[in-house]
Amino acid sequence: DVAGVEVGHTTLIRGSGRLTPGQGPVRTGVTAILPRGRGSLEPAFAAWFSLNGNGEMTGTAWIEESGLLEGPILITNTHSVGVVRDAAIGWMLKRGARFQWALPVVAETWDGVLNDLNGFHVRPEHVSAALDRAAGGPVAEGAVGGGTGMICNGFKGGIGTSSRVLDRDAGGWTVGVLVQCN
Repeated sequence: DVAGVEVGHTTLIRGSGRLTPGQGPVRTGVTAILPRGRGSLEPAFAAWFSLNGNGEMTGTAWIEESGLLEGPILITNTHSVGVVRDAAIGWMLKRGARFQWALPVVAETWDGVLNDLNGFHVRPEHVSAALDRAAGGPVAEGAVGGGTGMICNGFKGGIGTSSRVLDRDAGGWTVGVLVQCN
């Protein structure tokens, strides 16, 4: 509902049964959010807040310092933050982004109950695919992308969205949220 924002997912589901590290089962993925869409390399104003203080989110130091988000936001599992960060930089460079250094925003959530977390199944091509699939309009929700392996208080978690349009006399702004529940 927020004009210009694009979201894409890569969902990885393979195998079943008992966990075998390095083999599966695999229940994970990547969610990519392009705040200004693929058509713009312009930064967006940003801020961040740690609700529970127990999650890794790269790129927050630059947001705090500059107040700007200079690229996509990505969500993945705890042990895939590094590969997702590196692949995001490569994806931005291929699309003409000009920077001397980059600090992409990559957030993690732990999917180790349903996913072979230590198998390192998320690869650079999965990140590029999520970024390339990003589109406006309705967002796929549930067990997709980074939300594939999420559990929340014993229930199946995942990706969810909501938005509200403020009254015209309050500015008419559209406020949107994408949540990965874990």
